Amino acid sequence: MHDSMDDIAKQAHQGSVAAIIQILNQQLADDRVRTRAVFADGVLHLLCEAPVVEPLDRSVLINHIQKILEDIAPRNIRRVNINSRIVQEQQLLWLEEISRNPDHLLWSQEIVLSKPNLLQQWIKAFKSPKVEPKKKTQLPQVSSRKVKQNPRFQRHFVSGISVLVLLLLAGWLVYDRLIPSPYASTTPQEPTPPPTPVSPSTTAPSTTATPSDPFTQAVRLAIEADAEGKTANTAAQWLDIAARWEKASTLMSSVNPDHPRYETARDRVILYRQNSQLAQQQAKQRQSQ
Repeated sequence: MHDSMDDIAKQAHQGSVAAIIQILNQQLADDRVRTRAVFADGVLHLLCEAPVVEPLDRSVLINHIQKILEDIAPRNIRRVNINSRIVQEQQLLWLEEISRNPDHLLWSQEIVLSKPNLLQQWIKAFKSPKVEPKKKTQLPQVSSRKVKQNPRFQRHFVSGISVLVLLLLAGWLVYDRLIPSPYASTTPQEPTPPPTPVSPSTTAPSTTATPSDPFTQAVRLAIEADAEGKTANTAAQWLDIAARWEKASTLMSSVNPDHPRYETARDRVILYRQNSQLAQQQAKQRQSQ
């Protein structure tokens, strides 16, 4: 099992997206966060999903993922775009879907992984398991005991190790002073909402959104109402759906003007109220039948 994990870690360090996702899912399993990834145009696009909003806290999740990826230090991967949303049914073309409908995300942010210095790279390479060649050239065998007991060999060996350590330290100092490591970018990239929302799917609350945020509460009610509307049959069920849409519209109308999603909230007030009226019409039709 340990050898298998070492092999996955080695593949992830070499840039294997499948291995990177396996490590991320293992380390985020306790938080019930599932990840998917696509490497495109030099950027590793990550999708983080969870059944509830709480494990997808922006600052906590980004710091956790950045630490995991910098420990992996995948080759040729520096830019990572992290997207977050409530878990949905399996979608093979999820990157295309969130590109078309960025308003379905909770949030989206790109980070830049810091590059490990030369000393860290040397330590990682030293700790990596060595692959033995299948065939070895037969050479005259010399007793290792005699070699170890040879004073000249011991002196040369110690001297060689000392010189190697000094060269590595000197190289690291020069590298650290002349070429400072890039730092992680934390500039958020909020998705731009479409002009006319056509679906009550999850929308992207700002960094300041909390579980008590009226915008977030309204989105949750809209998702529930939309889901129940697909299976509702009785007048009572449609009246309950209408009440949910109306409450969602009321919550959207209470969003403060200084909220980052205020303009979207204003549009959703009208949309949710119209959905409530449609649900009431469905209830009347069921009653007449």
